[in-house]
Amino acid sequence: LFSPTEAAAVTVAYALLVSSLIYRQMSFKKLWSCFYDTTIVSSAIAWNLGGVAMMGVVLAMENAPAQMTVLFTTWADGPVVFLLLVCLLLLVLGCFIDLLALLLVLVPSLIPVATTFGIDPVHFGVVVILTLMIAPLMVAVFVDGLRAVPRGWLEGSLGLGINRWRTFWKIGVRTARPALFTGTVLATARAMGEAVMLAMVCGGVGFAPNPADGLIFFVEPAKPLSSTILQLSEELTAPPMRSTIFAIAAILLFSAVMLSLAGWAAK
Repeated sequence: LFSPTEAAAVTVAYALLVSSLIYRQMSFKKLWSCFYDTTIVSSAIAWNLGGVAMMGVVLAMENAPAQMTVLFTTWADGPVVFLLLVCLLLLVLGCFIDLLALLLVLVPSLIPVATTFGIDPVHFGVVVILTLMIAPLMVAVFVDGLRAVPRGWLEGSLGLGINRWRTFWKIGVRTARPALFTGTVLATARAMGEAVMLAMVCGGVGFAPNPADGLIFFVEPAKPLSSTILQLSEELTAPPMRSTIFAIAAILLFSAVMLSLAGWAAK
């Protein structure tokens, strides 16, 4: 009945009517506060997009896509190495630059390079999204946890003659251990639970890596469990397939419980 944007507007109108006429909890003061917060968030996004647009003009004037193509073709001898370099670059930049700005500025310059290596733009886009969804989240939690360590503890340790590495490991890392495990659990759970992006990456062909292939076993393609559930959801009417899907879901649920217990035990 509605497009995604229209559905969002209808949902907001429905929530406003229910909260004001049925539950009678939405006053004019609360409504004004919602409008104010929405304006602040929208203004921040608009400023971000404006800066990205100006940066895009600068990159186009400097012929950045062509220069990046020459740079990556010099460093990478194939599509796999290129994707690894892109993931590493996004991992580093994603810790310092807003993800939306990174997508709008850097990715358009990298798409011509990806096509040069014969990588499908959809495949490249999914790899970029997965990298930005998982890695920077984990690193950001790590940084916040280490930053929360009291500075006086570190300075006291250094004042007692303990070297920097031992101070960092014994005080910094151990104090921030809950945050480190939390970031790991969040990133792992996000990687395991993501379905649509992983389905676009792995495709529709089931494949299981073979340990007998040697070290190449670690880079062989595999079909994630979550994307398997997504792709087989239309076959729930068949009893064998339904049992298989529920078994996969049980494995994912058990894995999530184990991750949660591991995070709790680490604290």
